[in-house]
Amino acid sequence: MDRLVYVAMSGAKETLRAQTANSHNLANVSTVGFRADLSAFQAEQVQGAGLPSRAYATDNSVGWDASSGTLEQTGRELDVAVQGQGWIAVQSPQGSEAYTRAGDLRVDPNGQLTTAAGYPVMSDSGPIAVPPYASISVGRDGSVSIVPLGQTPQTIAVCARIKLVNPPSDSLTRSGSGLFQLQSGGDAEADATVQLVPGALESSNVNMASAMTNMIELSRTYDMQLKSIKAAEDNDSSSTKLLQTSS
Repeated sequence: MDRLVYVAMSGAKETLRAQTANSHNLANVSTVGFRADLSAFQAEQVQGAGLPSRAYATDNSVGWDASSGTLEQTGRELDVAVQGQGWIAVQSPQGSEAYTRAGDLRVDPNGQLTTAAGYPVMSDSGPIAVPPYASISVGRDGSVSIVPLGQTPQTIAVCARIKLVNPPSDSLTRSGSGLFQLQSGGDAEADATVQLVPGALESSNVNMASAMTNMIELSRTYDMQLKSIKAAEDNDSSSTKLLQTSS
């Protein structure tokens, strides 16, 4: 009975972990530029006294889905989407350089170009500050152009260029804030081949139908584990009654 309870308890625990990762993906199905977390059940050896052939399944993160989401046209002057592979460089809460696919940009009250989440957008020389302007636009190469306040529409000035990078996907790791950083801890080199699509945003790459199906499957697996624990409890109770009757 003890072994049955342990196996069922371990299975329920790992199923809950898998459900947590799946729920996180579902919660971000509408998040701009979100990359889905990937997890899988893997066999691990049971540590301690006993045969080395003992193993049980654990749910572990196996990275994130690097595929692109769909591009949705918005027409907004500060909305940009990365075309194909590549990333927009931003400043993380710790002050280091990080990377995102979320191109819903805006200018804060201090004149700093940021993402919707408030992360400063980087150029090769640091965070981008935008002078007072009458209109603003972002080019395919990441150049930020403005018509200075009080000037005619023909007076266009390029005030900065967004740093665009394209490091290998396997060299990146996701931080707790949802931003990506180099595993080495350094900064990626700017890549002039990375292009933006102005007036568009990249949707999350989470497949809602697949995530919902996975949620139902994990829920049924968890219920099965709980039933196994209840069955072990019933067996134990029946065994106790039999011993009491025989005595």
